[in-house]
Amino acid sequence: MDLQKPAVEPQQPEGCLVVAIRMPVRIVVLVLVVPVRMVWDGLVVVGRFLGDAVLRPLGRALLWLGRVLLVWPLVGLWRYVVVPVGWVLGRLGWVLVVVPVVFLHRYLLAPAGRALVWLARGVGAGLAWAYARVLTPVGHAVLWLVRYLVVVPACWVYEWILAPVGRALAWGARGVGRLLGLLVSGVGVAVYWITRVLLVLPALALWRWVLVPVGRVLAVVAREVGDALGHAWRIAGHLSRAVGRFLATLFRWIFVEPVRWVYRTVLAPLAHVVRDVVLRPAAEAARAVGRTARQALAAARETVRQTRADVRRALFGEPRERDAVPRREPRPLGARTLDSSTTALTKLTKD
Repeated sequence: MDLQKPAVEPQQPEGCLVVAIRMPVRIVVLVLVVPVRMVWDGLVVVGRFLGDAVLRPLGRALLWLGRVLLVWPLVGLWRYVVVPVGWVLGRLGWVLVVVPVVFLHRYLLAPAGRALVWLARGVGAGLAWAYARVLTPVGHAVLWLVRYLVVVPACWVYEWILAPVGRALAWGARGVGRLLGLLVSGVGVAVYWITRVLLVLPALALWRWVLVPVGRVLAVVAREVGDALGHAWRIAGHLSRAVGRFLATLFRWIFVEPVRWVYRTVLAPLAHVVRDVVLRPAAEAARAVGRTARQALAAARETVRQTRADVRRALFGEPRERDAVPRREPRPLGARTLDSSTTALTKLTKD
């Protein structure tokens, strides 16, 4: 919230109407705005608490649940079902559609198209010969007949009959248009003065002597109400902050500090005593019992093993020892040392 005071602007001289409106409006607006501002600040605090404690963990849980229930199954479906099926369908389409179409285009449609192109070229050459040798002379003859039988007589009729008649009609139309323009101008001037006298002048007087003063008064009232709302909102912010701090301090001294004192004074020493008197001896005793149980189990296993060996000897006798078989592996060669006679120098020395 913005609690800083705005920059002070140079004050303009104000009239008595502004001074008379300002204080009652500010008092009424302050009384109306303070509860609204306190309720708003409370809703903001509750919203932040809900967002941090409820909505954000809930959103994370829903995100994880959506990932587990939707994203991972869809990824697995895409990776292990759609992609292999698409690859198989693509290969089938290539084998069943593309290869036959390419074969059909290469060995059937392309030769047929070339034959049609050759035929079309022959037909075009024949039509071009017919156009140049037959249609062109006939067209020139028809144009000469149309020019001297239609165009020349039509031009003569237009120049000596239609043009003079059209000029006469245009002159008469201009005279009628001027007459109508004079009549419309006179009617327009009359309507203008009637409208000015009956509508414009009364509307101008109403605007100048009624609406403008009323608008100025309403502007002053609206400006004062806006200023009052701004001041009331800032004052309500200060009051709301003070009330919030008071409630926070009260909650701290009523609930937090007693709980902290109980934890430090009672629960923590009691937990230490329980840990030192009960839990640690119990843990030592449990470890000792575990060691004793492991030793007893080891002794029992050894006893069972010896008893089983004695029973086997009593029933089947002592096991016969196997004869040692000589090993037929090559003897490893000794490593070369300074005493070995594998070099020429040591051989000469021994000799």
